[in-house]
Amino acid sequence: MDHLIDTAPPGSATAPPATPGRRPARGRGAGPGAAGPHRTRPALLALALGGFSIGTTEFATMGLLPLVARDLGASIPTTGWVITAYALGVVIGAPLLTTLAARVDRRTLLLGLMAAFTAANVLAAFAPSLGWLVVARFVAGLPHGAFFGVGAVMGTHVVGAERRGQAVSMMMAGLTIANVVGVPLSTVVGQQLGWRLAFGLVGVLGLVTLGALLRWTPGLPVSDGTSVRTELAALRNRSLWIAAGAGSIGFGGMFAVYSYVSPLLTEVTGLREATVPLVLALFGVGMTVGTLVGGLLADRAVLRTVLVGFVSTGVVLCALGLTGRSPVLAVASIVALGVSSQILGISLQTRLMDVSPAAPSLGAALCHSALNLGNASGAWLGGLVIAGGLGYLAPAWVGAGLTLVGLVVVVTVGRTPAPPAVGGPTAPEAAPVDRTPAPASTAG
Repeated sequence: MDHLIDTAPPGSATAPPATPGRRPARGRGAGPGAAGPHRTRPALLALALGGFSIGTTEFATMGLLPLVARDLGASIPTTGWVITAYALGVVIGAPLLTTLAARVDRRTLLLGLMAAFTAANVLAAFAPSLGWLVVARFVAGLPHGAFFGVGAVMGTHVVGAERRGQAVSMMMAGLTIANVVGVPLSTVVGQQLGWRLAFGLVGVLGLVTLGALLRWTPGLPVSDGTSVRTELAALRNRSLWIAAGAGSIGFGGMFAVYSYVSPLLTEVTGLREATVPLVLALFGVGMTVGTLVGGLLADRAVLRTVLVGFVSTGVVLCALGLTGRSPVLAVASIVALGVSSQILGISLQTRLMDVSPAAPSLGAALCHSALNLGNASGAWLGGLVIAGGLGYLAPAWVGAGLTLVGLVVVVTVGRTPAPPAVGGPTAPEAAPVDRTPAPASTAG
């Protein structure tokens, strides 16, 4: 569902500014401590592998939901708590772990986060009951947001501040590939060999990522100016909270549908279970298109693109509610949902960058929390209407309502100008506002 990443702009504590009048050196030093060319690509690959692993486990549960429900003897709406638990883990873990680990070496922190992620997925594979599976998924969500925020800082370190966009795009490429390849593949594995093996394979991916991070990423101590106090300083402006709130509500609309996309396609649309992975792959393609389109539009007008994202997502959800019984139109609507949700996601993330010019790691983690709060609330509300006997198309109308509420929030109170960058010694991570949109994901 993916999120705002702390890209460590030039002048931040994690990316020291270049000497005035000199071009940053390439290869062996795009910035102090930057990795040489022989280490840059492997380090970015390790980070992208982490993005792929996390993206796969976040969205794979949607395709595995009927299998888990059948095996554990629970209803699909009740099993939906597995999705909600993961999202709540991200909501809580992203700011909490980022704050508590403010002084920890970034490489050490990445290794610890990925180790916890791996252990939680192995626990999910061996969960003896739905309750244990919910606990395992909650624990797996805890490292999610912090990994992406800290990973972007590490990527900036190895490529240099002037190419920080490359570092972020590599991690987001991992998420995109996860939705095109990893999620459908895990669904196929779950259908053919059992959902437990699908989670076990994600655990194996985590181990591979651990090895890659250990071998290819350099040590990265935090700067002297970084502390819990400076991390908390990003939360002192109203516009940041409004943008984050609008994002959590709007993405709740998308997740109300996507959380139950597998039973929707099989029970309502009439597709065979074996077709679901293909539709999930097409959804991932739609997300990729939405990322590219959203980036171009946000470059021109951020707030206008936010409005376009909300409106288009609401229209697509209504279309799905009306045409969900038609195989062609239902699949087309789901692909369109991937496009529109990513336009909304990337523009909201850019808006969050604009309203938090001194954005430290905690500011980035807050976006992960907000969007995954939408994941949790959307899955919960979608499950409520299904459990109430309204059918698998009802979440589309719930989603459209949530998207409308998010749009109203933006139009009424979310259009205030972004605050100026804060400078001086009291804001060691302050930097000019970077209005270049970072690649986004609906994942958390």
